[in-house]
Amino acid sequence: MGTANNQPKKVLVVCTGNSCRSPMAAGWLRQKLAGKGWTAESAGVAAWNGATASAEAIAVMRELGIDISGHRSRALTKELVDGADVILAMTNEHRREIARRFPEAADKTHLLHAFGLGKIRDVADPIGLPEDVYRHVRDEMIAALGDFLLHLAERGELK
Repeated sequence: MGTANNQPKKVLVVCTGNSCRSPMAAGWLRQKLAGKGWTAESAGVAAWNGATASAEAIAVMRELGIDISGHRSRALTKELVDGADVILAMTNEHRREIARRFPEAADKTHLLHAFGLGKIRDVADPIGLPEDVYRHVRDEMIAALGDFLLHLAERGELK
């Protein structure tokens, strides 16, 4: 990992359709990583390019002052994978699919919950469920992302 030309490092957050979990996580990460030498992007292993984030995802992130209304979904590509320093997958199935399609990325691909002391587990997909489920998933992801940021800080990777 590295950016010899002073470009920020990139974390790529991956879910299925790139319409709720990964846009919420990337939106939160972009805010927390601003000015720290990192940026965050998102994609989906089965995403259609150009769809907006779900209305529920937009609403629960807006509660935190984070605007993801401009998000447009995109499919996971070799260019996105190659450009990422770290890839955070929502589920073991996503992690396996990334490794199957891009074997060279296996070592930099981790489950979102891999950085804390708690049980390593999948993040459930809230698509089609009520806003309170989105809120729960958002809060779960924020806790796990906080562990990821602590991991980066402990390794001296944040400016």
